[in-house]
Amino acid sequence: MSTHHFHRRAFLRGVGVTMALPWLESFNVWGDEPKQKPASEAPVRLAVLFSGNGFHSKEWWAKGEGKAMELGRVLTPLADFREKLTFVRGLYHEEARKGNIHSSQTGNMLSGAPIASGGEIRSGTSFDQLLAQTYGRSTKVPSLVLGCEHSNPSVHKNYSMLYSSHISWSSPTTPTPLELYPALAFDRLFKDAATPGDKSVLDAVLADASSLRRNISTADQRKLDEYLDSVRDVEKRIENAGKRGEVQGWRPTLEKPNMARPADGIPQDIAEHMRLMCDILVLGFQTDTTRITTLKLNNDHSALRFPNLPSVQQKGNGIDYMIHHLLSHSDGEDWLKVNQFFMEQVAYVARKLDAIQEGPRTLLDNTMLMHCSSMMAGAKHDNDQLPVLLLGGASGRLKGGRSLDYKDKPDRQLCRLFMSMMDKMDVRPKTFGDAKAPLEEV
Repeated sequence: MSTHHFHRRAFLRGVGVTMALPWLESFNVWGDEPKQKPASEAPVRLAVLFSGNGFHSKEWWAKGEGKAMELGRVLTPLADFREKLTFVRGLYHEEARKGNIHSSQTGNMLSGAPIASGGEIRSGTSFDQLLAQTYGRSTKVPSLVLGCEHSNPSVHKNYSMLYSSHISWSSPTTPTPLELYPALAFDRLFKDAATPGDKSVLDAVLADASSLRRNISTADQRKLDEYLDSVRDVEKRIENAGKRGEVQGWRPTLEKPNMARPADGIPQDIAEHMRLMCDILVLGFQTDTTRITTLKLNNDHSALRFPNLPSVQQKGNGIDYMIHHLLSHSDGEDWLKVNQFFMEQVAYVARKLDAIQEGPRTLLDNTMLMHCSSMMAGAKHDNDQLPVLLLGGASGRLKGGRSLDYKDKPDRQLCRLFMSMMDKMDVRPKTFGDAKAPLEEV
């Protein structure tokens, strides 16, 4: 194979478009090594996925190690990834136990900070945003914060519902704005200015791509073609999003709209909306346009419904007879099915990341993919321990195939896990939230 040399940050460019490239063996992409050295090691990425209202009280568990790890039924969609799974039991936020339920349990999900009640909005800078302000400076987009359900501006039990709607906070008084529109999230990654009506991102950079193709290895040509095909696929799906008739969330008073549908809206099929956001997350990592993404699949105290999921309890119907929040109180088979649907999104991201090779490792091996919720079980609203799992290897710094139990141990602050995760991205605050040291086992 002939060797080609490029600058450390490689892009395809067109009019109004800058599009970062995936890992290619022909490139010294990740660092500033001398040109005669082989391509450097890919960076660690962080993805945080969140779903509200906890899980089935009897089916969120794991025990054992490696391939022999046993999983509760909520986690069955992750069975293929047991060797890359770190299941964490027993961690919690002390401050989240001092208020009421939902809002005061969620607003400090990624910070462990005290939550202000009444009309005041105050939490703490979340660890993903602390990383964005440091580690994230080396990419075009320091962090991507995505959501699949609108924020709720109301008040519940003397706490703002904005706490239930945001897990990522840029400062103690500023929840990081959520991008709910797949098209705009896509534009933020790939367009220099997100202008409605612009031509395809790929069309804008094809000339540059053709020129690049002539100067890279055969293996990289195949990788480039696969990458461009995946971008085109997401573009087409975004273009078609919103044309189907399933309505997510609360039920409107009109059965049919009384105005023309706006262009570039939010997909009305919740499954497609989540998959598009998952695909955008993967593309952001694959191109190194961002290394930090937070995806809120729904709110705590969520109003989502799931007509796409066949009901076990009401045969012939979808699970749209009750909103997510109320369904969480039931602990029945339909609740379990919704739990598994959320885990399918985690598995989908993991599978796509694991299919992308970055030198000796896959993109999943170079990622920390965390999923969490703000309570263990919606039927109990209990948060004396929180459901948390990690997938991936953090570029060889995180060992999978383990179930870690801190329930009866001292100093079981969830913020200790966040400190461990930040450490793997070379960000090492002396303290974070209510934690003074990382978890030694992670």
